[in-house]
Amino acid sequence: MAASPSFRSAAAAGVLLAMVVAAVCLPGAAAQLCEDYYDDTCPDAYDILAIAAEISVELSGGPSWGVLLGRLDGKTSDFNGSLDLPAPTDNLTVLQQKFSNLSLNDVDLVALSGGHTFGRVQCQFVTDRLYNFSGTNMPDPTLDSSYRAFLSQRCPRNGAPASLNDLDPTTPDTFDKNYYTNIEVNRGFLNSDQELKSSPQAQGTTAPIVDQFAGSQDAFFASFAQSMINMGNIRPVTDPSQGEVRTNCRRVNGS
Repeated sequence: MAASPSFRSAAAAGVLLAMVVAAVCLPGAAAQLCEDYYDDTCPDAYDILAIAAEISVELSGGPSWGVLLGRLDGKTSDFNGSLDLPAPTDNLTVLQQKFSNLSLNDVDLVALSGGHTFGRVQCQFVTDRLYNFSGTNMPDPTLDSSYRAFLSQRCPRNGAPASLNDLDPTTPDTFDKNYYTNIEVNRGFLNSDQELKSSPQAQGTTAPIVDQFAGSQDAFFASFAQSMINMGNIRPVTDPSQGEVRTNCRRVNGS
């Protein structure tokens, strides 16, 4: 049976939040929130993800926010929810449409993309920008030449596709505004990152927001915190007939 738009949106919210957690999890004590934190009981899988995201961001130097609890976990898995998620190759039009479909706006798009101030990504997601942008057999013209040379050494044309690189080459282990200062000088790692500033459509939409966050970490932190709350409010499952509180995070109750 096809999933309803509401359920798909709820599923996308959960997957998107899980991606944020994965991007900002820290080594040591903080990482324990991200793996096997509740082996025997699971008060609420979604709530655990939300709390882990907030703590991980705060411990890496980012903002804190009040986590709204009580969202039920879904009773089924829906792969189609992942179709609502932004892809690293998406252009700005696609990114804006995906966020709009989830009732999120341009500020949410730019602020949540700032989660890329922290984390690593595989070479396979940048090789097209380096060697065959849009099927031209040429590099992405928006990519800073010195940064392109650096990435070409890290990710040679026939190199290991799974080699990891910093999303933020300036301060890769700190949650700060340098994701935006990098984009300002054409050093966004993913195409979806640089599109926020360099796309012709960005002028008058997302580019001014990038400029604002590049100039003010406080503005970025405030918007990121609010956008995390907005994301958590995407069509929450509150009807017990549609959701449950899992006793084991890994599986639906009774399975």
